[in-house]
Amino acid sequence: MLGSVVPSSRYLVRRTLRPIDWERAGVVVEFGPGIGTITGEILRRLRPDGRLIAFETNEDFVRHLGDSFDDPRLEVVHGSAEGIGEVLRERELEGADYVLSGIPFSLMPDEVRDRILERTRDALEPDGMLLVYQFSPRIGTHLKRVFPEVRWEFEPLNLLPAVVFQCEAEEAGK
Repeated sequence: MLGSVVPSSRYLVRRTLRPIDWERAGVVVEFGPGIGTITGEILRRLRPDGRLIAFETNEDFVRHLGDSFDDPRLEVVHGSAEGIGEVLRERELEGADYVLSGIPFSLMPDEVRDRILERTRDALEPDGMLLVYQFSPRIGTHLKRVFPEVRWEFEPLNLLPAVVFQCEAEEAGK
């Protein structure tokens, strides 16, 4: 499943990555990296001891990512985002500081979407954040059911304008 047939614009990439505190981003997870447009920018900014775990279901994209990025901080997992908790535990990682997702939530069955969102919330560090970019704002309702704090911004400078959601694992002030 693809969220878009064209890569994300530099404006969408910039808006999606803007909330990340790169000094504290030790473990970053990306759902649906596709050809790696955002992956490359994450690696460019990620600290030297950071980890990027990218979940991709398309075997051709998995192969492309492996061929495109020679960086020991990147691990591409050929599998569903539903496995985030298990994959982090297998690698003895307590949780993710940030999870980024461009997977097309509106095109998947409700139970799969809900499982991914709940497992992502559970896999985030207490001060962690899920960043979701979509071409429809409809996912916002589902995000608000799972995350206590959800904000969004519109990015018009993308072929298919997009909405970027920032979902915090805990309520501000806790």
